Amino acid sequence: MKLITEKISAYFKYTDKFLWLIVIAVNTLSLLLIASMQRAGDYNYLRTQIIALIIGTVGAVVISCIDYKFIYKLWWLIAAAGIGLIAIVFIYGIRVEGTDDVAWINIGGFSLQPSEIVKLCFIVTLSVHLSALSKHNKLTSFPHVCMLALHGAVPVILIHFQGDDGSALIFALIFVIMTFAAGVQLRYYLGTAAAALLSIPFVWTKIFNDDQRSRILVLLNLDENAKTVYGWQQYQAKLSIMAGGYTGEGLFKGQRVGYAIVPEQENDFIFTVAAEELGFLGCCVILAVFLLLLLRIFYKSAHARDDFGQYLCIGVFGLILSQTAVNLGMVLGFLPVVGVTLPFFSAGGTSLIAIMACIGVVQSVNIYSSEERLIIKPHEN
Repeated sequence: MKLITEKISAYFKYTDKFLWLIVIAVNTLSLLLIASMQRAGDYNYLRTQIIALIIGTVGAVVISCIDYKFIYKLWWLIAAAGIGLIAIVFIYGIRVEGTDDVAWINIGGFSLQPSEIVKLCFIVTLSVHLSALSKHNKLTSFPHVCMLALHGAVPVILIHFQGDDGSALIFALIFVIMTFAAGVQLRYYLGTAAAALLSIPFVWTKIFNDDQRSRILVLLNLDENAKTVYGWQQYQAKLSIMAGGYTGEGLFKGQRVGYAIVPEQENDFIFTVAAEELGFLGCCVILAVFLLLLLRIFYKSAHARDDFGQYLCIGVFGLILSQTAVNLGMVLGFLPVVGVTLPFFSAGGTSLIAIMACIGVVQSVNIYSSEERLIIKPHEN
């Protein structure tokens, strides 16, 4: 009993309490918005979110107690799990209501989106790859950069063929952020960007389908769908944001929220609930919490004891940053709707559990980057 007490005491001593407080704050805001939003329908999104939060929190604490160097040793198993999860979708994948991609599987009556879990697998394997190249000073070598590109292309291409281009985009952005932070030279990104620009006519005519082209055109108000069909969701989102004004209509009081006028307001467009009911000030609070979270994770990456720990933190940083930026870009009408959730806030068990697991990884890097690390053998102190 004494040993257990010492371990718990050591955990609270060496874990990043400020990071936990930020995570608690962001989840509290999320639960409030989901509780307000669900009055518009019969499904109990709040219950699902609370269950996912409990599972995710327990998982995060367990992961944080494991030395992240042990995760390094299991990279091959994690890579196999990631590929396996993607493969399962090709075999047993389903389309859930409100989506247009086959990116889900059904387990015991519950829908699971494997790509959310694969994001963490990808962060781990890419961190291993980058740390190995960094150790041997090969991050500037063209052949090895090509191998890195192949590493990043695998999940992007496979998930694209599942029709989940939003997740594929997030994988690509995580890859760019992690490799750039690791020291891959700028010329490779400039060359890739130039090639992408030159390929736009081909991609537009041969790769994109009518649905994808329409979602882009509505952003420019270039066709009749700007306020109907493909543009309806973003048009209504803007109206909800304007309705909130400076201080909002009040939590649980948003009329448009109550009638679920914005499609998928519980998921990709949860930010419209915040805008209408909490107003501009409430949205600023949410963005400030996200900024604190990102800065804290970035700070932890700078204080990691090795490259692998640093890259893990940068990967989690890139995941949260890219999903937040893309989601807000969709809601505000700057980017086409591609089905990217807002981390922590969007209703969805898989997404929340996966992002909490990522927080656990950051905490592990923080704890085991300590010189003492009493959590392992506190009785020896």
